[in-house]
Amino acid sequence: MGDVLAGNHAVWEFDHTTNSMIIRFARGMRTPRLWHALGERLIPLEALSGVSLTVGRRDTVVLHASARAGADPLMDAAAGQLKEACDPYRLVLPGAAAGRAADFAGALRERLGPPGPAERFLVRVPRPATLKAYDARLAFDGSAVTFHWSRTGATSAKWKAGDQRYPLAALTAVAWHSPERPGGHLRLSVRDAPGDRSPDHDLASAVFGIGYGAVHESLPFAAAVLAGLRGTRTPVAAVPAPVLADRLQHLSELHGVGLLTDAEYAALRDRLAAED
Repeated sequence: MGDVLAGNHAVWEFDHTTNSMIIRFARGMRTPRLWHALGERLIPLEALSGVSLTVGRRDTVVLHASARAGADPLMDAAAGQLKEACDPYRLVLPGAAAGRAADFAGALRERLGPPGPAERFLVRVPRPATLKAYDARLAFDGSAVTFHWSRTGATSAKWKAGDQRYPLAALTAVAWHSPERPGGHLRLSVRDAPGDRSPDHDLASAVFGIGYGAVHESLPFAAAVLAGLRGTRTPVAAVPAPVLADRLQHLSELHGVGLLTDAEYAALRDRLAAED
């Protein structure tokens, strides 16, 4: 199965057969909701530009990988706005695991991609079909983005203009502004359309607000549109789906060598059984 590291709320596995890293995010109350939305990710090592290992808080170490620009639409859409704790390329481990983490980091460094931006997206993102913002409900069907304005949230300018539909061919860019910052919104840049209007009045923008457009909902949506806009399909295979017996055996091995605590092992075992 490859080398494995189990950290806080996630397990990283180095897959020698595909020269990739599989990241499996655990579900739990303390797990960032963005990680819940991402589920499992297959990261080709050519999509990474670097890896670091640093000392964390409270006797922990932090393993952090960096995605190449243009390799992961999620990170391109985030544009550095994610909080540290939500970074899907960050794994926190107990200090006792520093040696294993150093070996894992060394193995990754030997197989990193070339320097510079990637020519195409290499990492898949989930493709949410809809997104509920404060002033609109957005839908993305893979070829176009549709804005259905909210009667109570949209400005009169948007409501009077009526619902809008933008084929990907008409778009030039996607800009996500985190809802955790003032003025959070999602803006599509439309070819030959004015780009200096405020999000409240821009017919290609959706405004976020308290309870609307949360990071775990709006960022994957923006990333999916960005991936569609670039017109590139991920050339790597999806994460393999082993049979239940193999997955349980793998968990047992991790538990046996101390990479999973009793509680983590029991929780993951029960979740696998429930998903089967």
